[in-house]
Amino acid sequence: MPLSLIGIGTAVPQRRISQQEALALAPQMANASPRQQRLLERIYQRSGVMHRHCLPLPDFSNPTTAERMRRYQPAALELALEASRLALKDAQIEARAITHLITVSCTGFGAPGFDLALIANLPLAMDVARTHIGFMGCHGAFNGLRVARAFVEADPSACVLVCAVELCSLHLQEGWNPDHIVANALFADGAGAVVAVAADGADVGSTNKTGLQLVASASTVLPGTEELMGWIIEDHGFSMVLSSKVPSRIAIQLRPWLEEWLASLNLTLPEVENWAVHPGGPRILAAVLESAGLYPAQIDLSTAVLRQFGNMSSATILFILERLRGQAGQGPCLALGFGPGLTVEAALLMVQKAI
Repeated sequence: MPLSLIGIGTAVPQRRISQQEALALAPQMANASPRQQRLLERIYQRSGVMHRHCLPLPDFSNPTTAERMRRYQPAALELALEASRLALKDAQIEARAITHLITVSCTGFGAPGFDLALIANLPLAMDVARTHIGFMGCHGAFNGLRVARAFVEADPSACVLVCAVELCSLHLQEGWNPDHIVANALFADGAGAVVAVAADGADVGSTNKTGLQLVASASTVLPGTEELMGWIIEDHGFSMVLSSKVPSRIAIQLRPWLEEWLASLNLTLPEVENWAVHPGGPRILAAVLESAGLYPAQIDLSTAVLRQFGNMSSATILFILERLRGQAGQGPCLALGFGPGLTVEAALLMVQKAI
């Protein structure tokens, strides 16, 4: 049963900084030699990011994981509430209509988490069924949408709110580890929310605008890539492992799997004109272009979101889908995300134009 995305909302912190400002705030800039400064400048300039939104940095250096988590809970709730309220308004339904709540995050933990705070503050019904998808990485929203689809298949009357919140700036890392420097140059904060119902229940809420239907999803782990990407809890925040080999492995290994999966759905790559690719970074976008044989214009939305907001981990794909909904032509859309494993998540959506 297809899943209709009838409402989408996104939110970012008020603080917006340019990439040049982010470079100046990079902990590596302190006491850097002229050669090191030039290296940092090249990395930040080639990141594909022009601006991003983030929480204010703490007044002290290298906070512990406990200190970072104390900042996570209230900030995550603020963004989650804003994105969720916008998604409900877009769907034109009351919060009490939500039967299932799915929250997604890989940048913080707490119990009770921001999911319970969402129930109290939206407010949702106290008996809403809640599921949290934690620590999956940049493709976490794909997992959330898959779970939402399973819920509406089990109960066609279900109305699901999926909310992904990421506060990547909490995990800014010091030191000259290349993986940390690249992560500092790319990642940002944001939240995205989706209201979803069964396709034959899409008369719930608004039906006078272009929408998206999730019709199929798939997942694979690229062989021999387990050590190339990771997200590790350490004493001073969460630490990124990001091998320079990731783009080349995607370029080589993505297409055969995609073609086999699409063939099972009676589709070919050339038939997919609309694309929503998670912008892990410019080299990953370039690898998808090469592997799938796409034109740069086909991933303009991904490039634009990276440029305007940075990589907001799992929330990023919802920013792209929000924009694609209003710009794409009718027909199939393929969304892709990448995460530790090296895992590839794919979602096939159909663009439904308003009548």
